[in-house]
Formats: sequence, C-alpha cells, structure tokens
Amino acid sequence: MRLALTKRADYAMRACLFLASVGHADPVPSRVIAEAMDIPARFLPQVLADLSRASIVESINGKRGGARLARPPERLSLLELIEAVEGPALSTQCVLEERACRRDSPCAIHPAWIEAQEAFVSALGRRSLADVAVRYRSGDSPYGLDGPGRSALG
Repeated sequence: MRLALTKRADYAMRACLFLASVGHADPVPSRVIAEAMDIPARFLPQVLADLSRASIVESINGKRGGARLARPPERLSLLELIEAVEGPALSTQCVLEERACRRDSPCAIHPAWIEAQEAFVSALGRRSLADVAVRYRSGDSPYGLDGPGRSALG
C-alpha cells in the first residue's frame, strides 16, 4: 500500500503553501503561483476553483487579480485543503471486496482500516497550513528559500 496525495491535492497544497508563505494581502496571479511551485498552468485554475468553492482561497478577477488565502493559514487545516479537492477523507469502500464496508457487517480488516484512517484524518486535521509554511520559509522543504517561489515575486 502506498499513501500519497493525488496530483490535484498535491497542487492544492503547493498553491496554498505558496500563498501562505508570501503573506500578501494582494492577490497573486495564478501564473506566478504555477511557475513558483512547478504546477502546470493549465491545471491550476481548476484547483483554485475547488479551493475557492471551499472558502479556502479567494479568487479576484481583473488586471490586478489572482488568488489569496481567504483565512489566515493558522485557521486552515491540511485536512480541509485535501478534502476541498478530493472530497471526504474517510473511505467507506471495503478493502477486501467491491462493496461499501458497513459497521453492522464489516469485513475482517474493517476495524484496523477504520482505526488507520481515523489516525490519518486526525493528524491532518491537527496540522495547519501555517505549521507547514514555517518549514517552507525555513528552507526545510523541497520548495525552500532557494527553490521555486522566491524569484517569482522578487
């Protein structure tokens, strides 16, 4: 088994991380975000639209338009970001069979699977975007101070 973010969740996380890190009240053009965080420019507007529908990002149209966080990064959990683009994190799909796994008729692995999912969801719910942005700004990240994101805004 491999736990990994989908590309859509990865791009959402990168975009929000960039917005949290630049700390601008002014909107940032999507092309700047895409270039800084190595996100395909054609795909980013779809991700930003998902984040906007979830009230995580504000999208501003016009010449000076772009995106900015709708709330302080301290008030945005990693779970919220992922669920905004992926839907609910807890799966009801049975691990062993092609059916929904119910608590009243669980499969053999159901209790362990639910426990693992709940731990995963709890961990993401406890961490804020601000927690991750601190590591980003310190350079303790693949997109740290010397990486993408610093040259785009000067």
